[in-house]
Amino acid sequence: MNIRSRKTAPAEPIDTGSLSPADYRLPLWFFGFEGVLAAAFDILQAFPSAWPVLLVALAVNITVSLTLMRKRLGLAKALWRGKETRKIAIALVVLRVGSHFLLKALGLTITSTLGHALFAVAMGAITIGLLAYSQHIAIRALITTKKPAPAAASI
Repeated sequence: MNIRSRKTAPAEPIDTGSLSPADYRLPLWFFGFEGVLAAAFDILQAFPSAWPVLLVALAVNITVSLTLMRKRLGLAKALWRGKETRKIAIALVVLRVGSHFLLKALGLTITSTLGHALFAVAMGAITIGLLAYSQHIAIRALITTKKPAPAAASI
């Protein structure tokens, strides 16, 4: 198989016939892990000794993903293959790097513990909000594709 055919191959279909939206919806607390990991840079800047806690959070995130959230991995894989989720991930990285460059250009670098802690809370909240929104859109799309089209009215 050449590279061109791999890029154009359709994503694997997800069997959502036996699942209700509540079955494949990720709980909001799970996004908390992602928010903490998105805020890890500023957490480490504010509290350098917090790296073991972040490693434990990463390990728990991976463990929960592979065990408790096992039936939802198909949806997660499909989300990562989607353009919108990749756009969100890229936007978060651009926001992280861009905001620090912008602040530095304005002469307002964050150096205090409080500043980094506030920035970590902001990045975590933005991450959780965007991921929850992305999930909502994906689930709504799955629900609407599962509904049968209304029959045309006969005259």
